[in-house]
Amino acid sequence: MMRDILALTFNDFAIALKNKTIYLILFIPFFVFISLKLIDQPGTDVSKMKIGLIQKYAYAPLFTQSIKAAERIIEVTWVQNEEEGKRLLKEKKIDGVLIRNEKVPDSLALLVSKKESPHTLAIVECFSALQKAAEGNGLSWITDVRPLYEGGIQRQTLPAWILMLVLLVGFIILPAQVAEEKEKKLLLALLQTPIREVQWLIAKLIMGMVLMIMAILFLHLLGKFGVANLFSYISFIVVGSFCFSACGIFLGFLCRNQASARTLGLVFYLPLLLPSALSDFSKKLTTVAPFMPSYQFCEPLKSILLEDGRMGTMAFDWVYLFLVGSFMFYLSYLLMKRRWLM
Repeated sequence: MMRDILALTFNDFAIALKNKTIYLILFIPFFVFISLKLIDQPGTDVSKMKIGLIQKYAYAPLFTQSIKAAERIIEVTWVQNEEEGKRLLKEKKIDGVLIRNEKVPDSLALLVSKKESPHTLAIVECFSALQKAAEGNGLSWITDVRPLYEGGIQRQTLPAWILMLVLLVGFIILPAQVAEEKEKKLLLALLQTPIREVQWLIAKLIMGMVLMIMAILFLHLLGKFGVANLFSYISFIVVGSFCFSACGIFLGFLCRNQASARTLGLVFYLPLLLPSALSDFSKKLTTVAPFMPSYQFCEPLKSILLEDGRMGTMAFDWVYLFLVGSFMFYLSYLLMKRRWLM
């Protein structure tokens, strides 16, 4: 009995090795390790706080003198206005911007990427210590901390969840379905009928796009999330679903069976998801992520959902996604014409 169990176990391992599924055991921890390395770590590079000050604001003389005295731990960057400070904050070039707090006279508000982060707490504690050393128990210089993106944590994470749903359909579901039709010879049978290759590809593309749009719509209905610029939002959802559906179809043609398609899809799924979703936490990831189409999809969604951004300022991202999707669709057509692995 034990011999039979061992034989079946080794047979399962052999199948997993043949289908390359077992490679995920090595790939996933390795990729997560690399991603964690790219996230900014506490150390000498980040211990120096980079604070943006607005040139036209008249900061208190004692405040500016205290900052100059603490130049070993605080690096000041002067910006023209609040908008420039927000831009540098998004690009991870500074850690926070000190602006005037209109609600409390003679005080400041700290604008940061993430209000609940430990680094934000460290900045507030640092300025509190400077204020006590300079003035004693007076009014705190920083009386308010504001996140870069307004709204609750649910809305702030919405673009990342949408990206996850789109990539899940595009790189897990679609490749496996295409590979299944190839594995069971269903696609060859269809091509013996008057159906043309481009018709099958368009139908598969439409199915993928509909699945993605349905998943996003269902998420909005459950969370009751509203959208201010609906046209811009729909435009990016459509072009993003087109791009990643075409990518998924192409991956399906590269594989002989479903197991290989799921493995290959996951190999692409994680690198496209994690850097774009975690780019807010690291300057290194902000440098790497723009080379990926997922970033060109996720960032406009953040701008539309969190900042009421408009289509006119994101034309490059839209065209980029459309061109990547068109190129992948064309490659899928070439593989289908050659009956690749059928």
